[in-house]
Amino acid sequence: MGLRAQVRTPDGWAVQNAAVTLTDRTGAQVVRADADADGDVAADVPLAPGPYTVIVTAVGYAPAASTAFVTATGVADAGTVVLTRQGGVELPPPGVWNIDPAHSSVATVAQHLGFSSVRGHFGEFGGRIEISAVPERVDAVIDAASVDTGNDMRDKHLRSPDFLDVARFPEITYHSTGVSQSGPDRWSVRGELAMHGVVRKVALDLSYLGTGPDPWGGVRAAFRATTELRRDDFAMNYNQVVRAGISAIGTTLRVELDIQAVLEVAPGDTAGS
Repeated sequence: MGLRAQVRTPDGWAVQNAAVTLTDRTGAQVVRADADADGDVAADVPLAPGPYTVIVTAVGYAPAASTAFVTATGVADAGTVVLTRQGGVELPPPGVWNIDPAHSSVATVAQHLGFSSVRGHFGEFGGRIEISAVPERVDAVIDAASVDTGNDMRDKHLRSPDFLDVARFPEITYHSTGVSQSGPDRWSVRGELAMHGVVRKVALDLSYLGTGPDPWGGVRAAFRATTELRRDDFAMNYNQVVRAGISAIGTTLRVELDIQAVLEVAPGDTAGS
């Protein structure tokens, strides 16, 4: 006897910690139960025969309501309740998502001579994104010496003590400290960036682009994140003036992250289960 239900997204993923409330025909609450890690709801309480209203809510999802009829068995079986994301955007399923460096990029754009741009990227990096109802944690590490702007002389200078000083500070790291939603598929990620021996608070503008299966039997999610950094915030004060106050290299650096992440699968599980 009691309440039974499963709470899922439209593509079949469990909605963890969804709240399921059962009310009788007078509107009085009879049962309230939370979905478990598999999205399943079970509450063993006696129910009188008759119609009941099932209301399902979860953070970040539009609420759903349906009717369940209890027979002499005393069971209100709501079946599978499908919740859609508020704003119509479905997020990746909960879990740990590992960044795939082969299908991701960490790019930079710096102003040059006051009117043009120099683009570069880092070739060696890794990280992970932890997701429950929303993205909760972002961690990344970049090999500072892997900077590549397409010019060997410039890259050697960037690796020198004037800039990254990779001999002393071989890694650039980022660890998030908080995440807040700024739109249906966008978040502001607050975190700490350690570079050139300096740690600064840096916010990322994170967008979610979609989820789908890959050819290797896994599940992938795509994200894009951007931010702007000031060189002098990280003790990179090199400043060659070429004319009338115009610096060879701008003081700000735009960072553009295009990320594919793969859902981590526990031993014995299959991808997406």
